Order: sequence, then C-alpha cells, then structure tokens
Amino acid sequence: MTSQQPRPADPAAPAGPVGPVDSSVVPRYAGIATFARLPRLEEVGRADVAVVGIPFDSGVSYRPGARFAPAAVREASRLLRPYHPALDVSPFAAVQVADAGDIAVNPFDIGQAVATVEEQVGELAATGASVVTVGGDHTLSLPLLRAAARVHGPVALLHFDAHLDTWDTYFGEPYTHGTPFRRAVEEGLLDTEALGHIGTRGPLYGKSDLTEDKRLGFGIVTAADVMRRGVDETVAAVRERIGDRPLYVSVDIDVLDPAHAPGTGTPEAGGLTSRELLEILRGLDGTRIIGADVVEVAPAYDHADITSVAASHVAYDLVSLLALRRAAGTA
Repeated sequence: MTSQQPRPADPAAPAGPVGPVDSSVVPRYAGIATFARLPRLEEVGRADVAVVGIPFDSGVSYRPGARFAPAAVREASRLLRPYHPALDVSPFAAVQVADAGDIAVNPFDIGQAVATVEEQVGELAATGASVVTVGGDHTLSLPLLRAAARVHGPVALLHFDAHLDTWDTYFGEPYTHGTPFRRAVEEGLLDTEALGHIGTRGPLYGKSDLTEDKRLGFGIVTAADVMRRGVDETVAAVRERIGDRPLYVSVDIDVLDPAHAPGTGTPEAGGLTSRELLEILRGLDGTRIIGADVVEVAPAYDHADITSVAASHVAYDLVSLLALRRAAGTA
C-alpha cells in the first residue's frame, strides 16, 4: 500500500513548518488529496494559514453542484509546487500552512448552515490562523465576513465576480448566493469606504441594481474595464481605494470567462482570463489581506478540470499572499 510518509517530520530535525508530501518520493497522483498535498491540520496541531473546504450549495439560484468543489479543487491542486516565482515566496516553508478539512453544514437549512460556518471559522481564526476557504456557493461569504469582522472590525472587500451579489432577496429569502454583500453592509461588517467589485458584466434586472450597489458603497471595475485599462492600472486603482485597511478577498470563479471556467453555476460571457485574475491578485502583495474565499466551482459542468485547476491556482496565490504577510509579522 502506498504511503504518504515521511510525515510528520523527524523529531530530531530542526523545528519549522511541515510542508507538502515530497513528489520525488510519492507520485502526485498517489495518496489522499489535501490542498497542495499539505499536512492536515490535526497532523501539525496549529497553522498560520489554514485552507478549509465548505461543501455547500443550497443558496444557488441556477445550477447546483458547488458542494463538490472542495474535493475537486484539492484533486486539481496536486500539481501545485512549493515555490511561487511571481511573488518570490515559498509559502509552505515561510509559515505553517495546513488543510483544515471540510466544515459539514446542514444542506436543508441555510440559516443553520450560515451559523455553523460563522462559528467554526471563528473558532479556527481564534487559534491565530488566517483562513482561505474553498466553497461552496457565495452565500458562504456572509458568515466568513462575520468571522473576519469579529477579529478585525469592519474590513475592506475586494470582490471578483461576474455579478454584484448585492441583491436584496430571491423568492423572498434574504440568505442566498446573490445577497451576501448587501447583508454584510447592513450588518456593519464592511468598511464602506473601501468596497469594490472586479470583473462584473452581463445583463441585470434593471439599472436600479447599479444604483443600489453604489448606494451600498461599492465601486465597480467591469471586465471590459480590465480589458481596456490593463492589469497594472486596475491594481493601482484598487490599491488606492483599499489603502491600509484590513482586506478580505472573495473570488467567485465565474469572474473568469466560461472559456477559462466552464464549471460554474451562473456563467457569463466576456469575462477575465485566468492570467488577468492571477496578475491582479499578485498585485495585492503588501496590502493587509486577512482572509479570502474561492467559491462557485461546480465540477459537474467542468471540462478536463479547467475550472478546478484555475481555482486551485487562485487559492494558491491567496495562500501565498497571506504567507508573505505572516512571515513578515504584519498579519
């Protein structure tokens, strides 16, 4: 039987972060999948950065299936390597990064699911870990922001998405994947001087959607804006708006064009390329990023794991940004 050992590290070895399984010893396709083949949280006891899955999609309004994303993204992450050349960091050597497993939530009761996520992510954050979440649908951003605000107070938000997700209700329900950021503003979780969407596009219910979004405090950089202005100008505008505030980053994978992310619940033509998304994220180096999520991967609609691979790289970049901050002692 194939083993993922050696793990944990030799007790006689110098103390330091426990990293991924060595791919020169155990082939990447062997063993149980964890994110980037990292140790499980229970194997290392604590983590500076924790990657947690939330297999939940009861808040979707169109295609279901994002409940299967954490497993798919972990499988796609097997090919990630330990050095990030664009950010010049070896995140898994700089700090302890671990896979915290999945948070099991009630698929039949959205309110209870939201409460469970808030409680359990809050407990994880209370250990000192910065959390990167792999959803799941975008409903989850609300309890994740509640947990973040409990530690940091109102946070800046950078939201990558084809959609605004600031609608009021769907079918009279206030907690869905299209409403998390309206609820977050209403609850005082967000710093309304530093809110932004990137990558929005496509038809809306009416012009009032934009008016309401602006009233809540959001600025918008559309997918067409990114195309016309380029990555560098987009990053400069975002950084100016965020300033030195604590920053939460939420990435709906449908911010990418369906050519780059077909496996998602509400695809819209005309989106960002995976290269544009990753380069904008890398431009956040030096900001006070405190947590992040990657949501809305629906593997059943994917082809050759295109979407799961993209999501795994997005999560890797977010982990790397958090590792840089933790290693610098500025988290």
